[in-house]
Amino acid sequence: MTQTTDHSPPFSAPVLLQGGRRPALAACLLRGAIAAGLGLGTFAVLVIALWISSPYPDSGPNGALHVAAGLWLLAHGTELVRSETLSGQPAPIGIVPLLLVVLPVWLAHRAARDGLLPADDRPRPSARGALCAVSLGYLLVGAAATVYAAGGPLAPDLLSAVLHLPLVTAAAVGAGVWTASGRPGGPLPEWVPARLRKELARTRVAVAMRSGAAGALTLLGGGALLVAASMVWNADATQDSFLHLADVWSGRLAVLMLGLALVPNAAAWAAAYGLGPGFALGTGATATPLALTGDPALPHFPL
Repeated sequence: MTQTTDHSPPFSAPVLLQGGRRPALAACLLRGAIAAGLGLGTFAVLVIALWISSPYPDSGPNGALHVAAGLWLLAHGTELVRSETLSGQPAPIGIVPLLLVVLPVWLAHRAARDGLLPADDRPRPSARGALCAVSLGYLLVGAAATVYAAGGPLAPDLLSAVLHLPLVTAAAVGAGVWTASGRPGGPLPEWVPARLRKELARTRVAVAMRSGAAGALTLLGGGALLVAASMVWNADATQDSFLHLADVWSGRLAVLMLGLALVPNAAAWAAAYGLGPGFALGTGATATPLALTGDPALPHFPL
């Protein structure tokens, strides 16, 4: 009588680890989708609230939701095309209110950071896996929002959405992964040239980068002070323009929220103005400290 033995190899640790990471990656995918949904929901609540309070609702709630999706895409740098114009020709909206970028970027950053935090009841995914999973979940919702917003009054430009939405998402998620990993200074990926990796790892390069960032923040702070001083100096004209932009409080609230969202843009424009190059007014005029050149294509108020 012979004894039969089982010679099948036991499960190795890498196989068990790889199988255990699948729920963690699925959770990261869900975190990315939830982060995008929260951003869309916040924009939708603001737009719906303004639409409800407006005495002149031009479209139904479906139109307001289309506008909310368009604004969410605009916060990611996507160029919108406004079809309903006085001339009948589509007009692009290429200026991104920088304050709108804060919420989507923070939500994507937090989703990646929380997905890599250690937990007792689940394995921790790899940094690369979390980056890909969170980004994929976020972009799936972004693709659905792009398709939905295409039928609204603020339709996204498809090429701009394809370029900007993944770029902003990857940058925010990558920052969250970097934060969860302890903000390491290196090593850089292997595809970066060895000479460049050595140069970036040197202390003097890091000091120069921090000094440059501090200088840029100082210039933006000076630009913000210049904007505030200009508005105080021209308080009467500022108040007159604000009151004529809308006749009801809901419209004035919308104008105020738009102005607040454009505060970082105004700081950057004022910094460029103070440095000398100035900024463009439309497509045919430039405002500099020395002169105003060209014919500014500014709208007449009230609109």
